[in-house]
Amino acid sequence: MNIYVGNLPRSASEEAIRKMFEEFGEVNEVKLIKDQYSGELRGFGFIQMPAKAEAQAAIDGINSKELDGKHLIVNEAKPKKSNGRSGGGNRSGGGGGGFRGNRSRSW
Repeated sequence: MNIYVGNLPRSASEEAIRKMFEEFGEVNEVKLIKDQYSGELRGFGFIQMPAKAEAQAAIDGINSKELDGKHLIVNEAKPKKSNGRSGGGNRSGGGGGGFRGNRSRSW
């Protein structure tokens, strides 16, 4: 199960988060999201646990737990939503740009 953890303090480390979740079972992966420019934590991450029962126990046990003065938000990660943009491809509806000839403009 993929688990979302939010409201992380900037001092959090992948090792510390892994240990916290390993109290409830096996952890496959810990991914804390960092800003690509500054390298600082963005305040959330994802934990992958293979056993659903252990993952649910971790969610129940860690949600609202305090870490360095911040109350963690922990729940099952939702699939990433589409933002309505496709990476190109075929657009239906016909028409479409192209050269439209010389148009005179009146200002």
